[in-house]
Amino acid sequence: MNIPESAPSDTDLRSWLRARVAHYVQLDVADIDTTTALTTYGLDSVYALILCGDIEDHLELVLEPTVAWDHPTIDALARHLEETLAQGSPSGESR
Repeated sequence: MNIPESAPSDTDLRSWLRARVAHYVQLDVADIDTTTALTTYGLDSVYALILCGDIEDHLELVLEPTVAWDHPTIDALARHLEETLAQGSPSGESR
């Protein structure tokens, strides 16, 4: 797997995810709580797929398209991504 040379810190990853979600749902970043379900903000299946693609591009990972549904909060998603970065791509592929 091709891991970015400087993997984002826990704080950086959560901040980046908050900014992406805020952009999609047109809210201020400060209004996005990392412990609240993404669906609460109106994140629908289209934006969940877009988020998955953005994460793949940002972290150079290959992810399941259901990653945002399987990990429904920013905190849960960030934990999953951190574990994935530590272990390698879930599909064993690199980008």
